[in-house]
This record gives sequence, C-alpha cells and structure tokens, in this order.
Amino acid sequence: MKSARRQALGRVGESIASAFLEKKGYTILERNWRTPYGEIDLIAQHDDVITFVEVKTRASSSLGPPEISITPRKGEHMRCAAEYFIQHHPELTNDWRVDAVTIQIQAGDSPPLIDHFENVIA
Repeated sequence: MKSARRQALGRVGESIASAFLEKKGYTILERNWRTPYGEIDLIAQHDDVITFVEVKTRASSSLGPPEISITPRKGEHMRCAAEYFIQHHPELTNDWRVDAVTIQIQAGDSPPLIDHFENVIA
C-alpha cells in the first residue's frame, strides 16, 4: 500500500504544480507522457519554450527537501525522455529545457511550499 500512497501523493503534487505553472503563464500540453526512458510528469509551453517538468512532492521533511531526489541518473533519464518527445513531434521547432517543480506538503491548512527550478539539466 505504500506504493499507492506514494502515487496518490505524486498525483496531488502534479496537480499543484500544474496550477502553479499556469498561474505563471505556462500552458500545460501533456501530463504523464510515457517514453522508453520514463514518464515526463508535465510538458508545458511558456512563450516559445517547451518545458519538460519533473515534479517531486514530499509529505514530510524527514528525507530532506524534494529536490535532492533529482540525481544525475534521474537527470539523464529526463533529458533522454525530453529528446524522445521532441523526436516524435517534428512540428515542434521550439527551444526546450528541463525544469523541476518541488512541493513540500505542510501540516494542517498551511499552503504547500513550492519551488520552481529552471534548466536543471546542463
């Protein structure tokens, strides 16, 4: 059941991240787009840039901030997944980048802490 709880938390985080990005002027193009390299949580467009977004959500701070779970290996998977998407959408000639949105759920009625890291893959 731990896995189901983690998936539910992930879905909540993706919804929070989508709303957060839309308020910043992003248009969400896809959610949970699957590739052979893994799933892309969100694909968004802002101005003329396609943004592939990894969403990390934590319900507690016991494991540290959510962004520490984006390892170099995860970064490589994200880059490969983004390139796969671009290759399968030749109509998109936009610049692109990989971002991360991290969400720390707070106790009680406190709003979640949200951070947006742009261009997380060098």
